[in-house]
Amino acid sequence: MDMDNLPPFVGQALDYVDQGLELAQGWLLSPAAWSQFAILIAAYALAVVLSRMVVPRIAKLLTPPKDSYSVFSTARRFVLQFLPLLLPLIAFALTGVGEQATRSIFGSGEVIAFGKRVFIFIAARIFVRDILQVPFLKLLGKYILIPIAALYVVGMLDTVTVLLEETRVQIGNIGFSVMAIVRGVIAGSILFWLGGWSNQQSSDYLAQQEMRPSLKTLLIKAVEFVIFGVAFLLLMNIMGINLSALAVLGGAIGVGLGFGLQKIASNFISGVILLLEGQATVGDYVELDGGEQGKIVKMMARAAILETFDGRWIVVPNEDFITTRVVNYSDSGSANRFEAPFSVTYETDINRVPDIVEKAVATHKDVLSEPFPPDCELRGFGESGVDFACEFWVNGLDDGEHKYTSDILFLIWNALKAEGIEMPYPRRVIEIKGPAPDLH
Repeated sequence: MDMDNLPPFVGQALDYVDQGLELAQGWLLSPAAWSQFAILIAAYALAVVLSRMVVPRIAKLLTPPKDSYSVFSTARRFVLQFLPLLLPLIAFALTGVGEQATRSIFGSGEVIAFGKRVFIFIAARIFVRDILQVPFLKLLGKYILIPIAALYVVGMLDTVTVLLEETRVQIGNIGFSVMAIVRGVIAGSILFWLGGWSNQQSSDYLAQQEMRPSLKTLLIKAVEFVIFGVAFLLLMNIMGINLSALAVLGGAIGVGLGFGLQKIASNFISGVILLLEGQATVGDYVELDGGEQGKIVKMMARAAILETFDGRWIVVPNEDFITTRVVNYSDSGSANRFEAPFSVTYETDINRVPDIVEKAVATHKDVLSEPFPPDCELRGFGESGVDFACEFWVNGLDDGEHKYTSDILFLIWNALKAEGIEMPYPRRVIEIKGPAPDLH
C-alpha cells in the first residue's frame, strides 16, 4: 500500500494502530506485563469481595426510615445513590497499590496504569447509567463524560486537548480556541441547569415565607437575575473571553435603550415600582382606566396579565398601572360591599321588612359582620311597589366562582315568602268613560 497517497488523517490513524500493535506485542511477551495483568485481576476480584461485604452494611447504616424527610435523611438518601461506584473505586485504589509495587520491582507499570484508567471509565459509565436521573444531565454524561473517559483510557485525551487548544476561531476582535467553545458548551449547560435548579429552589423557599405578595415576587425576580448573571460571568471566564471586549456591545445596547427600547425600559422600571409599592399584585382584581378589568394572574418584567371571568387574558403594560387611574378591588382578601335590590307591595307593613331581611342575609356563610353587618335600607316608592336594597360585605368579588348577590336575593325571597310578604308586579288602573259596557 502506498502510504504517500493516503489522506493525512488516515495515515495518522494507521500510525496509532501500529503503535498499539507494538505496545500489545510488548505486553504479551513481557513477564512484567503478565505480572501486572495478574495484579489487575487480583485487585478486581478482591474489590468484588470487599464491595459485597461493605455495600450491604453501608446501605443498612445510611438508609433512613421511610417516613423521615429531615435534612439528614435527605442527605443520607443522596449518598446512597453513589454506592454502585464503590466497586470500581475500590478496584482503582487496590490497583494503585499494585502499581507502586510493580514499578518498584520491574521499573514499569504501563499495563496496570491502563487498567486503572479502565476502572475510571467503568465508574463514569455506572455514574451516567445508574446514578444520574435528570434527563438533561444524563444526556451530557452520555455524549460528553463517557467519550472523555474513553479518550482518557486510550491515552489520547492530552493529544485531543492540545489539538483543540491550537485550533483558533476569530470573530472580529474576539478570538478563542475550539477548546474554549467545548468548555463553554459543557460549562454553560451545567451552569445554566444549576441556575435553573437553584432558582426553582429559592423561588419555592421564598413562596413559603410570610411577606407581601409583591415583595415576594420582587425577591424571586431579583434572585433569578443574580443567579443567571453570575452564571453568565462564570461562563465568560471559563471560555477565556475578556469582558472588556464586550464594551462595544454594551454601548450599542445602551444606545438602543435610549432610543428604540425606551418603552421597554419604562415598563421594566414601572414593574419594579409596582412590586416595591404593592399597589397591585398577583391575585388582585383591578379595573383600568380604559375599561379593562380582570384578576392579575402573572406579573412579568414588561407587563402584567389580567384574566377575565370569561377566560380571556389581557396583557397590560406595567406603565399603565403607574400613569393611569387603576381601581383595585383587592380580591386577595380585602372586604367589598355589594347590595341586593328588591321591592315589596304597598300593602306590606314596611317597618317589618328591614329586620326580616337583615336576619336572613346574615345567615349566609360568607357575609361578614365587620366592618358592617347586613343593612336593609328603604330606597324609594316606585310605580308598583316600595323599593329596598340590602347592603352586605364579603371577602371577594360577586362574579366568577362566587354569586353573592344571587344567593342573597334567594335568601330575601324565601324570608319574605315565609312571612307572607309579596313582591310587587306592574299594576295599571283603567278608566272607562261613558256608559259601562254590557258584559252579558
